Amino acid sequence: MSRHSDKTAGLIRNWLDAVVVDLFRQFRWSFLPPLMVYFAAGISGLTAIVGAFFVKEYLGLSAAFLSGLAFWAGIPWALKMPLGHLVDLIWRWKVLLVYLGAALVAASLLIMYALITETARMSALMPIEAWYVLSALLAPSGYVVQDSVADAMSVEAVPRVDAEGQALSETRTKALHTTMQTLGRVALISGLVAVALLNIFMFSGIEMMSEIEKAAVYARIYLMALAIPVVSVSGVLLAVILKWRQRRRLRAQGRSADEIENLVDRPAEKAEANYWYFVGGLAFVLLTLAVGLSDIPFSQEIVFAGSMAIVLILMRQLIAHLALAKARALVGTAIIIFVFRAVPLPGAGATWFEIDILGFDQQFLSVLSLITSVLTLAGMIILRPLFASRTISHIVILLTVAATILALPNIGLYYGLHHWTGPLTGGVVDARFIAIMDTAVESPLGQIAMIPMLAWIAKNAPFELKATFFAVMASFTNLALSASSLLTKYLNQLFLVTREVRDRETGAITVAADYSSLGTLLIIVAAISLLAPLITIMIVQLTVLRTEE
Repeated sequence: MSRHSDKTAGLIRNWLDAVVVDLFRQFRWSFLPPLMVYFAAGISGLTAIVGAFFVKEYLGLSAAFLSGLAFWAGIPWALKMPLGHLVDLIWRWKVLLVYLGAALVAASLLIMYALITETARMSALMPIEAWYVLSALLAPSGYVVQDSVADAMSVEAVPRVDAEGQALSETRTKALHTTMQTLGRVALISGLVAVALLNIFMFSGIEMMSEIEKAAVYARIYLMALAIPVVSVSGVLLAVILKWRQRRRLRAQGRSADEIENLVDRPAEKAEANYWYFVGGLAFVLLTLAVGLSDIPFSQEIVFAGSMAIVLILMRQLIAHLALAKARALVGTAIIIFVFRAVPLPGAGATWFEIDILGFDQQFLSVLSLITSVLTLAGMIILRPLFASRTISHIVILLTVAATILALPNIGLYYGLHHWTGPLTGGVVDARFIAIMDTAVESPLGQIAMIPMLAWIAKNAPFELKATFFAVMASFTNLALSASSLLTKYLNQLFLVTREVRDRETGAITVAADYSSLGTLLIIVAAISLLAPLITIMIVQLTVLRTEE
C-alpha cells in the first residue's frame, strides 16, 4: 500500500513539475512588459457587467441592435494588418503606438463615466445612445493598437542568446515561444480574474441599493477602469528599462554596437515596406466609412465581405514568404480556428433571461466571471502539454465537444431544470448552481484554441515579419468574431427575444418581455457550435491544407 502511495505521489509530482512548474521555470523577466499589456486587455472586462446593466437600465436598445453594434466594434481588429506591418517598419518606435491606444481607451471610459455622472449635460450635446455607440467603438480601436504592439513585444521578449551570449537551440527557442504565448493568454485571463474579484466587492449589497446608489457604483467602476491604460503604458516603460539593462550586459560581454542593435533594438533583417498592407488598410477604412455612414441595405454584410476579401488578398501576399508545406498548414489551421470562433452566440437575450427570470444580480454575474476565468487559467496550464503532442485539429475537436456538453445545462435552465433538481437535492442544485457548472468552462475556449497558432507563427514566421504575420492572421481569425456577431444578429431577428422596457418618466411599459423563443434559439446555437467546427476539420484534413502541427 505504501509502495503504491509513493508511486502515485511520484506521478503527481512529475505531472505538476511538467505541467505547472516548468511553465514558470521558463519565465524570463523580458516576458513581463508584453504580459503587462495583455493583462491590461484582460482587466478591460472590469466594465463588462456594468455595461450590460447600463444598457438594460438606461437604453432601449434591442438584442439585434446590440449584436449589430458588436459587429461594428469587432471591425477595428481587422486594422491589425496595416498596424502590424507598421510595427515591423518602425520597430524601434513601436511603443509610441501603446500611448495612442491608451488615449483611445481612456477616452472611451471617460465618456461612460460622464454619461452616468453628467447625464443631462451629455444628452444635451448628443443622444445618450450615440455617446454609448461612440464609446463602444473607441475602446476596441485602442485595444487593437495596443495588441498589435504587444504581439511584436512578445516576439522580441524571447531571447536569442543565453546568459553567456551563446545562440539558443531551435528546440529551446520553440519552447520559449510556446511559453511566452501561453503566459500571454494567462496574463489576459488573470486580468479577468482580478476584475471579477473587484466586481464582487463593488457589487456587494447592490440589491439593497437605490437607483442613485447603483449609478454611483457604476461610475466608480468606470473611474477605476482608467487603471487599464496606466498598466499598458507602465509595461512600455518597463520594456525601456529592461532593454537598457540588456544593452549594458551585452557591452560587458564585449559585443559590438551593431551586434547589440541587432539583438536588442531590431530584427536581424529590416523589413521592407509592402504597400499592399497599407493600401488594403486604407481600402478597409474607406469601405467601412462609405457603407457605415450611408443607409444602404446590408451594410454590415458588405463591410464584412469587403474586409474578408482584403484580408485574404493580404494573406496571399504574406504566406508567399513561407515554404509551400508551411503555407498550406498555416491556412488550414487558420480556417479551422476561424470556424470555431465564428459560431453564433445566444445574444443579449440570454443574459436578460438570467437577470429577469432567474434573478441573477450584478454580484452573482461577477462570481460567474471569476469562476470562468479561474478555470480558464487552469485549462490553459493543464492543456499546455497537448499543444506539443497534438495537432490543432485534435485540440479544436476537444474544445468543440466540451463547449457543446457545457451548453446543455444552460438550455436546461430555460426549460426549468432547476425546478426539478432543486427540490430533489434539498435546494443545493438550484439555478445558480447549474449556471456555475455551465459558465465555468464554456465561454473562454476560444482563447485556449489560439495558443498553438500564435506559437506556430512566433516560431516559423520570418523574424523581420513576425508582427505582420501576427496581425494578418489575427485579423482573419478576429473577423470570425464579426461573422459570429452577424450570425447572432440573424438568429435574434429570426427568434425574437425582448425584455421589458419602461418609459423612464411615466413608468409605462413600452416593450413587453417575451422569452418564448429563447429555448429554440439556445438549441440551434448549440447545434451549430457542434457541427460547424467538426465538419470544417473533416474537410480541411482531407485536403492539401491538412495540418500536422
